Amino acid sequence: MHLKKIHLGVVVATGVLLAGCSGPVAGGSSGPSTQLAGTTGSESNTSSTTESSSAPVTSSQSLQPASNEPGVAVEPATSSDCKAGELRLALGRGDGAAGTTYRPLQFTNVGGRNCTIQGFPGVSYVAGDDGHQVGPAAFREGTKGGVITLAPGQTASATVGFVQVRNYDPAVCRPTSVRGLRVYPPHDTAAVFVPTDGTGCAGTPPGNQLTVRTTQTGTGGS
Repeated sequence: MHLKKIHLGVVVATGVLLAGCSGPVAGGSSGPSTQLAGTTGSESNTSSTTESSSAPVTSSQSLQPASNEPGVAVEPATSSDCKAGELRLALGRGDGAAGTTYRPLQFTNVGGRNCTIQGFPGVSYVAGDDGHQVGPAAFREGTKGGVITLAPGQTASATVGFVQVRNYDPAVCRPTSVRGLRVYPPHDTAAVFVPTDGTGCAGTPPGNQLTVRTTQTGTGGS
């Protein structure tokens, strides 16, 4: 399928999503993103960029951490790994194909050191003031890529696929409005909230509502 210290300006909660998740989703709209414990994606296709911010999170914005995807463990971290507090996350422009919108999830090093990023981020939809997860997390597609070194200011990206969930049987999907995405950078247990309004499946659809590919160098097309 296509499509970690919850460090939203104020760390609200930490949870352990794995370095790669599974779950269906649809392309979302843009809006400043905040470091939160969890959130989900959207189903609309937008060309604007959604970025994470370091602004403090109010109680109404607090999101609860999501649990790990069954059977998937967070990979061991190393001292060189880029951590949530060193990264700014953003969703780049999207391209649609066969009912799925693909958008690059960008990780920019805003810290003061070189750090490394490798593999799949954990991605899931979240909704409500409590930031509860909506439906399955993103399904990892493809193989794990190599280690990418990011100097301050440099960016890596992972392609996230947002499935148009309205194509699923509503009785099975249980369409639910979402606030954005909860993202765990690879090898991290702290998450960042990336706002993007849309619709996810609260149920378990026959396909993946969200998919995610391994990180690669560059912005992914912006």
